Amino acid sequence: MMPSSPDTIVMIEDSPTEARLNLSYLHGENYRIVHGATGRAGLRLLEREQPDAVLLDLGLPDIGGLDILQWISDQGLETSVIVVTAAAGIDTVVSAMRLGAFDYLVKPFGADRLRITLRNALEHRHMNTLVDSYRASFEDGFLGLIGTSAPIQAVYRTIEAAASSMATVFITGESGTGKELCAEAVHRASPRCQAPFVPINCAAIPKEIMESEIFGHVKGAFTGAASDRKGAAEVAHGGTLFLDEVCDMDLGLQAKMLRFVHSRRFQRVGESRERQADIRFVCATNKDPAAMVAQGRFREDLYYRLHVIPIHMPRLADRGDDALKIARHILGLTADQEGKRFSAFSADAEALIADQPWPGNVRQLQNVLRKAVVLHDGELLSAEMITIDPQATSPIPFAAPSPRPPGARHPAARDIRPLSEVEQAAIEDAIAACAGNVTAAARLLDINPSTVYRKRQGWARDAAPQPDPPLAKKNP
Repeated sequence: MMPSSPDTIVMIEDSPTEARLNLSYLHGENYRIVHGATGRAGLRLLEREQPDAVLLDLGLPDIGGLDILQWISDQGLETSVIVVTAAAGIDTVVSAMRLGAFDYLVKPFGADRLRITLRNALEHRHMNTLVDSYRASFEDGFLGLIGTSAPIQAVYRTIEAAASSMATVFITGESGTGKELCAEAVHRASPRCQAPFVPINCAAIPKEIMESEIFGHVKGAFTGAASDRKGAAEVAHGGTLFLDEVCDMDLGLQAKMLRFVHSRRFQRVGESRERQADIRFVCATNKDPAAMVAQGRFREDLYYRLHVIPIHMPRLADRGDDALKIARHILGLTADQEGKRFSAFSADAEALIADQPWPGNVRQLQNVLRKAVVLHDGELLSAEMITIDPQATSPIPFAAPSPRPPGARHPAARDIRPLSEVEQAAIEDAIAACAGNVTAAARLLDINPSTVYRKRQGWARDAAPQPDPPLAKKNP
């Protein structure tokens, strides 16, 4: 790992003996120290160096130390100032603190006192810089997430707090709220940001190949395994593995995942050798994980391993003016992608966007605006260009299933259809509603288009007429 660049320290001290002593105290520290022997020399250094910290003697021969401190304050110089005085007069110290000094030292002081005070001053400076950069990014969004509403800013603060940790982040929220963007933000804010971010959708990959997708396989491990293949665990080494829709993971694989999360050790399918992965886990689901545990569909021990730092992505309907901010961002991106001239919304379009409940959240907003951009052109996108599905009028609540009230009648057995029939009807109805567009239907159903194609192929095979079995030959 490359060493970090040294912090710059401006020392304004008129006594050569005191200056040499301070330099000896700080020898071996990762600092770049420049010395000004007078107040005027110190001011020139402050103008030129933009230091991280200042050691300022208050008893200078030409310019008073408090005057220099006032100049630092007037200039808005972003640095941490430690004032040094030979007399511990309380009035002088109070005046220095009011002018923005971080701390003070009274001569004589030892090496440890100087090192600790300077280290604290630099940590304070770096923390202020970090907060300022985040605050600036919050004006429109944060690491790819857009919005400034209170619910989304709470998400930003949790990401900030969790980013540097190795603790697993567990993201919940309705479909389309931006859970993967949140996961990417956790990765981008972390020390692992230069390493891979590898997403795995546990709902979109058939369970038969899911283990191989995560852990990899060796040649010949199963039919079709023509060569060795790395899984997501190896690809994400040093970075972040994002398990999207983790509650849909097959129960049989959950036991192996539990061991992997605990030890970071795994085996490729068909291999006896154990491998080690240095990864950080981030998970997401659009289901209620506690309810999935109660229903026996998600292992309780795995849930507690993964559910360390929870983040809940708010519904778009709960985010106030964020819908318009996000819409403007989507419009700019989509217009560039489609080669259209749109640069803004008309007033009636903005009113329409602000008034919608957006049950499909950001994903629905994105789809609606893409359709409008593709079908129209102009400088302003107006309300009449925006078409919203009239059936999408109320959001789907993110909650565990409600228990049946006492005394409520169970549905009659004749009213219950096999789950496979319900699934087929839902998929075919969605495709019909989207005029045969399988990709659009899959998006509305929140499943992968490949899943739709695979299921339809299976239904077609089942419906195809089967040849009659050959007639048995009679014995002569």
